[in-house]
Amino acid sequence: MLHTIRENWKRHIRSVLLQLAEKKSISIPDDVLDSLPVETPPDPSIGDLAFPMFSFARVLKTSPQGIAQDVVNLLEAQGGGKDLLAASGPYVNITLNAETLAERVVQTILQTGSAFGATTAREGEKIMIEFSCPNTNKPLHLGHLRNDILGESLSRILKANGAEVRKVNLINDRGIHICKSMLAYQRFGDATDPESEGIKSDHFVGKYYVRYNEWAKSDPAAEEAAREMLRQWERGDKEVVALWEKMNCWALEGIRKTYESTGISFDRIYFESETYKTGKDEILKGLQSGVFYRDQEGTVWVDLEDVDLDKKVLLRGDGTSLYLTQDVGTAIQRHTDWPFDTCIYVVGSEQQYHFKVLFRVLSLLGKEWAENLHHLSYGMVNLPEGKMKSREGKVVDADDLVKDLVDMAVKEIQQKGREDDVQDLEETAAQVALGALHYYLLQVSPSKDMIFNPAESISFNGNTGPYLQYMGARISSMERKYNLMTAESFQGSFQGSLLKLEEERTLMKTLAEFPEAVEKAGRELNPSVLTAYLYRLSKVYSKYYHDYPVLRNDDPHLVASRMFLALAVRQVLRNAFYLTGIPFLETM
Repeated sequence: MLHTIRENWKRHIRSVLLQLAEKKSISIPDDVLDSLPVETPPDPSIGDLAFPMFSFARVLKTSPQGIAQDVVNLLEAQGGGKDLLAASGPYVNITLNAETLAERVVQTILQTGSAFGATTAREGEKIMIEFSCPNTNKPLHLGHLRNDILGESLSRILKANGAEVRKVNLINDRGIHICKSMLAYQRFGDATDPESEGIKSDHFVGKYYVRYNEWAKSDPAAEEAAREMLRQWERGDKEVVALWEKMNCWALEGIRKTYESTGISFDRIYFESETYKTGKDEILKGLQSGVFYRDQEGTVWVDLEDVDLDKKVLLRGDGTSLYLTQDVGTAIQRHTDWPFDTCIYVVGSEQQYHFKVLFRVLSLLGKEWAENLHHLSYGMVNLPEGKMKSREGKVVDADDLVKDLVDMAVKEIQQKGREDDVQDLEETAAQVALGALHYYLLQVSPSKDMIFNPAESISFNGNTGPYLQYMGARISSMERKYNLMTAESFQGSFQGSLLKLEEERTLMKTLAEFPEAVEKAGRELNPSVLTAYLYRLSKVYSKYYHDYPVLRNDDPHLVASRMFLALAVRQVLRNAFYLTGIPFLETM
């Protein structure tokens, strides 16, 4: 919204500069005219917008100060509108009219509702986003939680920027790691099952992955046994396939429940077991065409030394495939199913080399769209205690972490005496926990490693999700009181001219910046742009709310105007919450 205001003023000032040049029979080069910058004055009392005239001094053969004054004079002579114009040294400063600003911001937000913040920056683009991609040998962990909310949030942000988005998941349901869990269950499971042991089904499967690694430490034959089971699976051995189907069902059902509890969803789920054959076929085609080569052991390789990516195995000598093989098949299958313009892989930074190789291999196979593939690399996430090791069972389990956050939220609500303010304590606590989790995980730029501190994330004070949720709930409570007041004949109407305090102007300008934050988050593929915006908005509103009463005033029109301003804040909070996966709460 401020972008539109800035562009309108930029257009007016460009027109005036051309008029000044015409009077002197001078031509202003297009690149100079187009580069007219706009700044925000360091002191709000100077103005809301500032246009420096330095770049025009040489062309117009006049000092920047003189140009600024000439521009202001000409604009005022042409009827500058309600906004206040002033020349301050080499700057053309513009102070937006309070009434106009309020109408542009508050009324637009309330009229636009949930669509406020949407842009057309990515309109016409078909963007596929792959995220989560769990293995079916263990439950989701803290790393998956960061991956999941990054993918979910980016999908919503890109949609808000006008793109057509398809969220996809690749379930890694085959391979040596899956066979390790299967082999351990076959040897040590005694035909038990999750229900009989009272264990969530994906945790049950994960227990045997840990059991395998304990066994493999003392038995050198374990690794070869797992490889033999993989060969049997690829040959279609009925007993092995039946065991694979049973354990995958257990794992997938448990993972599905975790997705449901954390608000994560997909438009299409692919399975490695369904795409790896396509990958093998494509690699063999490349072998026949001379793009790849086979060594004496029968292993198929690609030589990427010319692009500093070394040599890479594509098919093992025994014919079994690797991650890279199935990723080739999956990418080709997806583009066939839904010809995307861009595909974004949300995968940890440790896989940077893998994706460079994947994209290069697809290019060598003649897939022109491979140049539009993008790896959104994100950093590691751990608890303060240290790193995770899934093979040893030393992981920050997603389900356990969420449960701990819910328990902590219950205690926070009880300690603050708000049990009577919420209809369902457990449900509210679950929503608070999700807000805490997602906000904290998105606060850090994706490329950076981070430490997740559960106790810090769940705090109702400071830069946290629960604090923001409480702000939204507080405005909702205020609205309910306002509705009771109006029902008792306290009638007032919104009058933008009354919102003239500097704090109100600052708040409205901050609200107006939301669409730009949405566009920037989409352009940079970085949800932390929105979490930073949310925190900035919260600080501005909290100070205003603390210093100026909204409902306690004898002027009904001022009460109504400030209430509408608060409702605009709530609407932007609600919209930003949706884009970052934070539940909005009416009571808290």
